[in-house]
Amino acid sequence: MHFRCTDIFLYSSPSAIRAKNHNNKGNIWSQEPYTVSKDSQLEGFCMDLLSEVSKKLGFKYQVQLVKDGSYGRQDESGKWNGMIGEVMRGEADLAIAPLTLTASRERVVAMTTPFMQTGISILLRRDISEETGFFDFLSPFTAQTWVGILAAYLGTAACIFVVTRLSPCEWSQPQTEQNTFSFLHSLWYTAGALTLQGAGPHPKALSGRVICCTWWFFSIVLLACYFSNLRSSKTSESTQLKVKGFDDLANQNVIEYGCLAGSSTLAFFKNSNDPLYRRIYEHMERTKSFVSSMDEGVRRAKEGNYAFIGESVSLDLAVARHCELVRAHEVIGMRGYSIATAIDSPLIKSLNIAILQLNEAGELSYLRSKWWASSCLVEGAQSSAAQPHSLKGMFLVLSIGLGLGAAVAVLELLSKSRRSAAEHKKPCCTVLSEELSRRLKPNTANTHNDNENEKA
Repeated sequence: MHFRCTDIFLYSSPSAIRAKNHNNKGNIWSQEPYTVSKDSQLEGFCMDLLSEVSKKLGFKYQVQLVKDGSYGRQDESGKWNGMIGEVMRGEADLAIAPLTLTASRERVVAMTTPFMQTGISILLRRDISEETGFFDFLSPFTAQTWVGILAAYLGTAACIFVVTRLSPCEWSQPQTEQNTFSFLHSLWYTAGALTLQGAGPHPKALSGRVICCTWWFFSIVLLACYFSNLRSSKTSESTQLKVKGFDDLANQNVIEYGCLAGSSTLAFFKNSNDPLYRRIYEHMERTKSFVSSMDEGVRRAKEGNYAFIGESVSLDLAVARHCELVRAHEVIGMRGYSIATAIDSPLIKSLNIAILQLNEAGELSYLRSKWWASSCLVEGAQSSAAQPHSLKGMFLVLSIGLGLGAAVAVLELLSKSRRSAAEHKKPCCTVLSEELSRRLKPNTANTHNDNENEKA
C-alpha cells in the first residue's frame, strides 16, 4: 500500500522528524541504541524499524529530534509535552521511540501493536546481586582447570609408583624386599604434598626425588593461585547484600534504590495497590532517590550501593555495555513499546499490519540482537576464575619433571643391568628383561618369602 506523502516526521527516542512539507510529519528521540548520530547521520533500532516499515507502506520520511527531548507527559493543566504533544498538535505524523503503551497515552493518540515487550526490573552491580552457592569454593578455577588438576594428581601418583619400582636405588632387591610405594601409598603421598601436610616415607632415589620436588613446586604455585583468586572473588562478601528481586529490595535498608523521575516506571509504583510496590514507591518518595536520566541511574549503579529500577529492555542494554552490572531476573509490570500517531490517522491500521509482519518474519528479533549485542567477554567481567591457559606454565613444568624423573629411573635401571650383565657374563638385554619382569610383577617379595617358608 502506498501513500502520497513525500516526507514524514518520526520519534525514535526523544528526537523528532520534521517534514519538508506538512502533508505528513514525524518525530524521533536520540537515545542509544534506538537513535544515535554517527557522521551526521542517524542510525539505531528505531531508524532500522522506520526503514523497514516505510518499505512495506511505501512512504518517504524526514527525521528530526523532538524539541524538548521528552517522551510525553501530561502537566497539571492537562497539556501534553514531548513526542505525544507534537503528534497531538499535528507537528509530527508519527512518533517512533521506546514509547510505552499506556492508557493515558492511548486516550489522546493512536498507538500501534507493540514492536517490543518490556517490563520493570532492577539494575545492580554484580557483587551485590549474586547469591552465594554451596560450591563457591570451586569458583577460583574453571571446570577445565579442576579436571587438569585431577589428571595431574593421578598422573604424578602413577609416576611415583612406577619410578619407585623401576629404580634400583629405591628398590634394590625385588626378590626379598617389600616395595614401600604401593599405588595407594603413592596416591596418599601425592595428596599429602598437595595439602602441604607431607606423608612419609620419602623416596630415596634421585628419580623419585626429582618427581616429588616438581610436584611440591606445582602444589605451592597452585595453592597460591587458588587462595589469591578465592580472596579476590570473596572480597567484602560478608558486607554485601544479595538482592534477587523487589521483595529483597524492599526488605532491606542498606542499598538505596530509585527510578527515573516522571517516568512510567514511577507511575506504576505510585498507582499500584500491591503493598510491596507501594512500600517501594513511598521509600523512593521519602528519600528522593530519583535520577534525572538513564545515564545517571547506570552511573550510580556502577558506583555501588544503589539499585536502579527501570524498564528491562533499557537495563539489558546497560548490562551489555557495562560488564560489572547485572539485571535481576524478576520482571514485573509487562508492557510494550509502540509507535504513536494521531488518533484519527489513516496510517494506524497499516502500521499495525507492518509491525505484525516484521515480527512474524523475525525481523524485530534480528534488530534486537543487532543493537543489543554485548561488548562483554563470554564469562563477563566478574569471572576471576583461572583459565587453563593461564596455568599452562605450571602444567608444563610438572610434565617436564615427571618425564625427567622417569628418564632418570630408566637410566638407573640400565646402569645396574649393565653392571650385572658384566658380572654374570650375560647379554645386557636379557638382564634388563629379567629386572623388568621382577620389578613389575606384583607382590614379588611376598611370593618369594612364602616359598622360603614352605621350604622351611
